[in-house]
Amino acid sequence: MSKLAIFDGKKIRRYWDSDKEKWYFSVVDVVGVLSNSSDPRNYWKVLKMRLKSEGNQTVTNCNQLKLLAEDGKMRKTDVADTETLFRVIQSIPSSNAEPFKLWLAKVGHERVQETDDPELALDRAMKTYLQKGYSKEWINQRLKSIEIRKELTDEWEKCGVKENKEFAILTDEITFAWAGLHIKDYKKHKNLKTENLRDNMTNLELVLNMLAEATTTEISKEVKPKIFEENKKVAKEGGQIVGNTRKEIENKTGKKVISASNMKLTKQLNK
Repeated sequence: MSKLAIFDGKKIRRYWDSDKEKWYFSVVDVVGVLSNSSDPRNYWKVLKMRLKSEGNQTVTNCNQLKLLAEDGKMRKTDVADTETLFRVIQSIPSSNAEPFKLWLAKVGHERVQETDDPELALDRAMKTYLQKGYSKEWINQRLKSIEIRKELTDEWEKCGVKENKEFAILTDEITFAWAGLHIKDYKKHKNLKTENLRDNMTNLELVLNMLAEATTTEISKEVKPKIFEENKKVAKEGGQIVGNTRKEIENKTGKKVISASNMKLTKQLNK
């Protein structure tokens, strides 16, 4: 899905990859905005050659997608996801890039602080959620869910599970087992793209998701899975136990637990 983003009055082409759940931005458009070059294509061509000669992996991480060009035709264009784009921005010696660089430095500094004192991360999260309009009751549950999630990922690491891809697969196993939806479909049900799924769960959804992850952790501690397939089995079992609870709740209340409601919709209804 292609869309236009407006930055500083200028258009930046972007593409939403629903499979990878990522935005990809036209590098040339971003370079044009940040460099104020009269020929952003040539600017990016020279910058790309310099980065490549320096052994910088940024260029390697740029993909090509067909985006609508000025002549109205779909043409191949260098695109980058958010992470890669920040690296490109850091390579542009321009005052227009400074707000991005300062933001990156600020985020990096906060990460260091939070590593030394985890309470800072929780305080910052509390303030952020309050600013977004969440209730204190929901926030307390959300922060508890972060603690439970950390216990689960720590357990997975002890069992030899590798981060990122394998974590994502196991999380999807748990979610499908208790909610009856894969994460991708769950997000689509709530009309979400880049937004965090847990940040858009109702109180009941969040509680059941926490219970599923906590149950998986406890089963794993007893079973002590040694290979990835065994971890998948444990994840499925942990989710299924809570899935049965979800079905019982639905039978008693006559209502579906999995809601299409998300934070955007909640804000609109509260206006």
